[in-house]
This record gives sequence, structure tokens and C-alpha cells, in this order.
Amino acid sequence: MNPAKKTPRKPEMADSAKPVETGVPDEEALSFEEVVSGEFDAQQEGDARPLKRVLAPQADSPKLHKVLAQAGMGSRLEMEQMILEGRISVNGEPAHVGQRIQYGDSIKVNGKPVRVRIAPPPPRVLAYHKPAGEVVTHDDPQNRPTVFRRLPRLQHGKWQSVGRLDLNTEGLLLFTSSGELANRLMHPRFGLEREYAVRVLGALSNEEKRRLLDGVQLDDGMAQFGSIEDGGGDGANCWYRVTIAEGRNREVRRMLEAVGHAVSRLIRIRYGAMVLPRGLKRGAWVELGPQDIARLTAAAGMPAQPPAAPARPGAGRGPVASRGRGDRSAPAGTGRGRGAGKPAGKPAGQPDPMKTSYGYIGQDALQRQRDQEGRRPPGPRRQGGRGPGR
Repeated sequence: MNPAKKTPRKPEMADSAKPVETGVPDEEALSFEEVVSGEFDAQQEGDARPLKRVLAPQADSPKLHKVLAQAGMGSRLEMEQMILEGRISVNGEPAHVGQRIQYGDSIKVNGKPVRVRIAPPPPRVLAYHKPAGEVVTHDDPQNRPTVFRRLPRLQHGKWQSVGRLDLNTEGLLLFTSSGELANRLMHPRFGLEREYAVRVLGALSNEEKRRLLDGVQLDDGMAQFGSIEDGGGDGANCWYRVTIAEGRNREVRRMLEAVGHAVSRLIRIRYGAMVLPRGLKRGAWVELGPQDIARLTAAAGMPAQPPAAPARPGAGRGPVASRGRGDRSAPAGTGRGRGAGKPAGKPAGQPDPMKTSYGYIGQDALQRQRDQEGRRPPGPRRQGGRGPGR
């Protein structure tokens, strides 16, 4: 490719990097400039006391006799009588009056399977600030610390990581209870950008930048950055903001090594339109709210789910009731706000499918959670986000 044709990329990048105008200040999104200036590290060391992190409580599941009555099996009183007579079973066990059921339960009436309509719970999503030194795996043969030891326990299923970060890379890592959502967010078809702040030894020349934008040959095929932006630095250490639309193993490091530069630090600060919230400590997590999750699922091409009915007051586990049944999404922030500093936009003609008129997803989730925790009555608290693994 002719290098002269690459010259206009930088102005285009600057134009597309403008945050969405929403009238809300971008106070809760980490910016690339904060990483370069050292403010990011200062924020991590400034407050040793971790912010409380508690997963939203489980709300009530529907009662068996009510579900059967809605399925046309008879009245609620008739269903209760059949339960007392031992004619109804759930998952191979005799049912009892007042029993609650959930999506996936096997129900039989008089020994015959009965199909009932129970909507599956919507996915839950966590934004986790991965520190260096943790591996993204459930079981590590070398017994190194894993990211999953920090996460809250799900009553049903397990957390799926949206992509991976290698041992020495830190920053934003998403987790979801939905395997389908995780697969879709990682699928190359959607081209969701990953944005990194990367520090390398020695400044990149114009020719090296051109090669990285055009594509360099790696062991597993060609790889290229969507954009490269200078970030300054001290001495031989130079910072760059780079974007890439895929997530192969150690891809950013291998690309820079291919042009002769070793990476001394790598921080992921954005995944699609999900930004690393400012103030989220290393090893801590925040759960996204229903509106943020709806935008994530829409970006992944998944059908929208109807909003869950609020649980009755005092139901479920924990000090407050969450919306819906089962392990549903926490009442975190709505994600409204402006973008994270000046994140690099997608290449011309390929808009970011996760960027909306509301700004970046999860930008104010941390502040919303702080506000909610501040309104809770005083009492003993769990340290759900930074304590020892469970």
C-alpha cells in the first residue's frame, strides 16, 4: 500500500475520536491521558480501602402451582391439591405446596412431563479491573492466581470471560453469565474494537507505524492495528494508544515485537463501547445495570428481552431485592455519559456497533453503585470485590 494514502488516517482518527455529546460530563470514564500522566496509578494507590462489592440478591422465582395454573392445568387450588396428593414432581422429587421453580426445571404431573413457559434469566455482566499477575482460567496447573477467585459466586451457572488478557496485561475484562453473549461479543463478525494503552521501549518510526497499520505477518496470520496515536513518555519509554478489532493470544505484544519494540506495559482501557470505569481498583469489579446489558446484547445481535418484573420487597438474598428472578442483573448505572477521554474511533466506514447516542456503556456504573451503597443503612458489610476468593 502506498504510504501517501495513509497520511489522512490521523485526522480521520481525531474526528472519529470525539465523544458523544450527551450533556453529561465524562467524569467516570478512564482516559488514555490519565494512564500516560501517572494519574491512573495514583488513583490505584490513593485509597487502600476497597469499595464494597456485593452481587445483586436473588429475587423470588414463580410458584409452581401458579405456573401450572397459567399453563391451563387447572385452578391454583386444584394444583395445590394435586401437590398435596403427591401427583406433581419437580426434577424427580415430590413437589411441596409453595415451592418455587425456575427456568430449566423438569416438571411432571401424574408421571408425565409438562411444558411450562418460564423465561430464562437475562445475562449478568461484570466489568473487572484485572491486575497484572492473574491468569484468565478456572484451573491453572501452575497454581497461579486466577481472575475467577475474585468474582462473586453465581447460584446457577458460572462466569464466562469475554476474551482473555495475558498474565502481564492489566485493565478491563468483561465477564457474563451467558455463554452465548460471551461468544457473540468475541466473534470477529461484530468487529468490536479493543483499545489499549501500551508502553514500549523506543519510539515508533513512521515506517513502523505504517507497517502496523497495514499489517504485519505473525505465526498465526496477518494482524494490524486500526489506529495508533502517540501518547508521549519519559526517556526511552514511549506510550501509544492503539486499537485492534480481534483478540488473538498476545497479539498486541507480538505485533510490536515484530517491528522491533518490546512492550513494557499493556493496559486495556476499552472493549467496544465498554470503558474501564475511573476509580475501579485493581482486582475489583462492578456489575452492569439492565440498560447497559440491553445495549451489549443489542450490539451482539441478540434479541431484546422484556424487562423483568420487580420482586416483592424483602424477597431474595441480601439487604435489598433485585429485579426479576434468579441471578439477574444488578441495579447498577445506566451507562449514560460521554466517552472515555478521546478513545480512538473505528476506521472510516465501520462505526462502532456498541457506541450509541447515550455515550459509552458502563461509564457511570461505578458511581451509581457508590450512590446506592451510600443510601443503604449502616451495618456489617461484605467485601465482595476485593476479598479472598470463594
